[in-house]
Amino acid sequence: MNNATLLTPRQAAEKLGMSYPALKHWILTGRIRTVKTPGGHHRVPAEALEEFLPASIAQAAPAQISGRNQPRGKVVTVVIEGLLAKVVISVGGQRVTSIITADAARELALKPGDWAIALIKATEVMIGKG
Repeated sequence: MNNATLLTPRQAAEKLGMSYPALKHWILTGRIRTVKTPGGHHRVPAEALEEFLPASIAQAAPAQISGRNQPRGKVVTVVIEGLLAKVVISVGGQRVTSIITADAARELALKPGDWAIALIKATEVMIGKG
């Protein structure tokens, strides 16, 4: 395999629009194919990204947004009711759900099967038990 087609995990995560820790998890669980260097480091063949992105998005420059977590996925459902729309995107076998304005959903012309980017920006994560 030509070394020019191998990406570091950080480079691959950037191309997929996801965080490095999330891609590392995919590597360790075998979700994405890698090869190991003689030193034992993972490298991601560029073509291994193709199953996660259509050619048009794989070749596109990443969005110029300050948020780091921008996973790309396929739109599963769009439900517009009143002023709001519920959009569900499938990203790597997981579902991301967002509530956006109905106007925004119409402007984006979102429909099932489309490729979209979910910009995830959270300042707090709370977990509770009991």
